[in-house]
Amino acid sequence: MKTAFFYTLGCKVNQYETEVLRRMFVAQGYGPCPEGKGADLVVINSCTVTATGDKKTLRLLRRMRKDHPNACLVLCGCFPQAFEKEASEILEADVITGTSSRKILPALVAEFERTGKQVIRILPHQKNAPFEALEAVSFAERTRAYLKIQDGCQRRCAYCIIPDARGDLRSKPFEELKAELQELACMGYLEVVLVGINLSMYGIQFGKSLGDAVKAAQETDGILRIRLGSLEPDLLTDDLLSQLAGCDKLCPQFHIALQSGCDATLKRMKRHYTTQEYADLAARIRHFFPKAALTTDVMVGFAGESKEDFETSARFVEEIGFAKVHVFPYSIRPGTPAAAFENQVPEAEKARRSKEMIQRANKVRSDFLHQKIGQTEWVLIERVTDGISTGHTADYTPVILKSEETRNTLVKVRIDGVTADGCTAAKTE
Repeated sequence: MKTAFFYTLGCKVNQYETEVLRRMFVAQGYGPCPEGKGADLVVINSCTVTATGDKKTLRLLRRMRKDHPNACLVLCGCFPQAFEKEASEILEADVITGTSSRKILPALVAEFERTGKQVIRILPHQKNAPFEALEAVSFAERTRAYLKIQDGCQRRCAYCIIPDARGDLRSKPFEELKAELQELACMGYLEVVLVGINLSMYGIQFGKSLGDAVKAAQETDGILRIRLGSLEPDLLTDDLLSQLAGCDKLCPQFHIALQSGCDATLKRMKRHYTTQEYADLAARIRHFFPKAALTTDVMVGFAGESKEDFETSARFVEEIGFAKVHVFPYSIRPGTPAAAFENQVPEAEKARRSKEMIQRANKVRSDFLHQKIGQTEWVLIERVTDGISTGHTADYTPVILKSEETRNTLVKVRIDGVTADGCTAAKTE
């Protein structure tokens, strides 16, 4: 039996799509291969959100070529789609394709195996193309399943290359969404995460909404928890929040993209909201979901960001009281308007600001975690090792229990301490 190894870089959408690819190659007769062993096929599903991500992809390619010298090495995903010329010059990969050619990937691998010649097939996204009809119903050892229900973005933020990598807005047909939910439940997944490139825009093409998708998951027997991927702040109306609040399976954790807590920077970024509007949204979410945990992404060192702008952004992060913040430095992406902006921030200053923002965000997270001490929560057990069980609460707080529980079960616990990035707890009767 041939063996295949898959490596995912980037977001939860990529993770879903990697499982789709895995399923396709299993159907072709490929078995699993542990990392570091001699696989017949290695597939790298790339991310191109940042230039750092591109460098990581290239380093990984070189390492996989060394570790699997006789394998068919595939590079696919966002990087080749967004940067076709640069990807086409990569010699380490035997097959190179983008985000619009997943269905034909087994055929491209077969072509390489037949001819021994590099295969490059990066097809452009077609306007008004339908949503890709693929399913992923197995997620390796995970107890949490991702379900991609939306793809594409039309926002064209000044720094972002993703519209080039992902194309126009597309949504999973509603009946297909319900069928995949049912299949995931039959596979034993208790928790499902609805994900997309611009998830808030789900169903706009055919008169549905994100609320309809959550309701479909709510009505699926066997699924006990529903999570949402990253959301755009200006698209969360009170009507939608009210609809979401009516679904008691929905976990009260909302990842609301911020990018900057400074209005001047947001304007240069071509974002679609102000900090006041964001703060108002945070208050509205906490009204509908009193136990809500808000998480976000914050970029530092965007073109033209002054030291005063940075300080304004950092203070805003502290004021909102996020449960967790992903901090990253701005990365120049060729082909985006911001690449030509004046007053680019030096790399050393970006690194300094990133370090400071992380420190301040970590303090906010510590405050959030300490507030949980004494609370009773339900934890989905995801891993059990040497008598220690780990999992997450509904608001996605990592929890460690010094007891051996059953994996993929919900356990009631009482939070009794805080670790570097989570909480400790004891099981309650």
